[in-house]
Amino acid sequence: MEFKRDFCPGEHVIVTLDDGSRESGVLREKSKFPELLRSDGSIERPAYSRHWVHLNSGLDEENVDTSRLIRERKTFTKQRLRSFLKKTIDHEAWAGAPWCVKPKVAEGYGIGGNIPQHLTYEHQMMKRKANLALKKNEFDGQLVSFHPGLPQLKPKGQKYKKGGQDHVRLSEEYRRALAANPDFIKSPQAIQQQQIEQLLLQGSNGFIQMNGFHPIAAKAPPKPPPPPPPPKYPIEDLEVTPVRDKAPRPVLKFLSNDAPTPPSVSPKSESGLLMRSVGPLLETWDTLNVYCEVFQLDSFTFDDYVEALQLTDDIYHCQLLVEIHCAVLKKLVNDVNDKNGQVQFSLPEPALPDGDNSSLADDDTLPTPTPEPEIKPSARTTRSSLAKSEAAELKNAQKASQSSGIETKLHRAAEMDQSTRTYDWKTRLRRRDFRDGMWVYIIVGLLYQLSSDPRRRRVCDDILSKLAPLDQEPTVDTAVFRYPMSDINTRVRILEILCLLSLETKAIRTYMEDCNNNMTDFRKERIDMQRKRRAA
Repeated sequence: MEFKRDFCPGEHVIVTLDDGSRESGVLREKSKFPELLRSDGSIERPAYSRHWVHLNSGLDEENVDTSRLIRERKTFTKQRLRSFLKKTIDHEAWAGAPWCVKPKVAEGYGIGGNIPQHLTYEHQMMKRKANLALKKNEFDGQLVSFHPGLPQLKPKGQKYKKGGQDHVRLSEEYRRALAANPDFIKSPQAIQQQQIEQLLLQGSNGFIQMNGFHPIAAKAPPKPPPPPPPPKYPIEDLEVTPVRDKAPRPVLKFLSNDAPTPPSVSPKSESGLLMRSVGPLLETWDTLNVYCEVFQLDSFTFDDYVEALQLTDDIYHCQLLVEIHCAVLKKLVNDVNDKNGQVQFSLPEPALPDGDNSSLADDDTLPTPTPEPEIKPSARTTRSSLAKSEAAELKNAQKASQSSGIETKLHRAAEMDQSTRTYDWKTRLRRRDFRDGMWVYIIVGLLYQLSSDPRRRRVCDDILSKLAPLDQEPTVDTAVFRYPMSDINTRVRILEILCLLSLETKAIRTYMEDCNNNMTDFRKERIDMQRKRRAA
């Protein structure tokens, strides 16, 4: 009775409304309130529950207590279950008989009526008799032949068949038959060989049934060892036992060409992507999709992104690739009408030409000559000492060349930047001059100025050596022509630099702050809704 007035969410109930009418509904939420006790132990307020019930008549909800709820008896009751079982199943009149579906119901629903062999009456009686003989051990290991005239114990409703063998004998019947007929016990040697062979052929279900003898249990084959228990995850990979009988796994396919696997295990990819570019490739794709509202880009899949970066054609340009570069470049420098085209990230000072470096030096002040170190003659000249001295001279010459500022020329981006000094990359970007591939020249000018930073010099020089090579003229057309012919690794590095610079801009920081504020507002609204619902 303690659970009779206990209702659970999801249960179909009938609600008594304020006007006295009743209406059916579904219990949606339940709140329990414990009882309050006074200092002397008496109950100040008994425990009670409040329920939110969604009415079936509409979208209204009622907040009621337990006294106004009753269960809907039409859906499920014990009486209905009892009557259903009584009409659909039946069993025979012996202890342990299995329940079977009635033939009419089984025929209507296509249910088979075959009873498993281990549940039949004969098998159960033989098993019970064998267990009884093993437990009591009344016959001292002798094979006993019962009198053929003793009554048989058959289940109710079955007809007695002539020539059938008795399977169940009680101890009283055995003693009575033994007192009436002393020749009741026979030796196994007295049975004819033909009768033994005939009776041995009648054994079934794991027992050897002999006429007039106890059923002798046949030796069962040894049971196979139980299977190992399933692994409990999480576990180490080395502890997972390999499965050898299942289908083999498909061959792994790597995106990069230099995957650290032999060709027999994984076929090499033809994408041209290197392992060192896989991380930046995923980072740039994630950045462009997360901040697509800031860049004003439509979301795109990773497969389309990789396909666009792999396209190399000097006639047809990929529209997705052009939109990505132009959208990111727009956030680096403002429009000419927006704060006079202010640069939105920290940009290093451009490198000055060799002729301008002389103006920074003061003509009046002469540098103080450094005294040359005196060469100490060695006490003894050997081959090893000569080799050491030559290595020291080469090292000193290398340090002197590095300190003098003489560097190997890797590209002609400086000449390309000087040829368009009046209309440089910043001016083009402020005016949004991206037509005819001019966004490639903007990238060349940006990378050349970023190469003044020692941390980015090696990457920028490597990219500029492919966009402004030494064997071609330093013009804008050269950069525009060279970019479509570049490989996917170069394009990934360019987009990685642009995305890292865009994260420093005010637009990205403002977007992140707005998302944080919106998340805080949504959290507050959820807390207020929960507080109002509990107070109602």
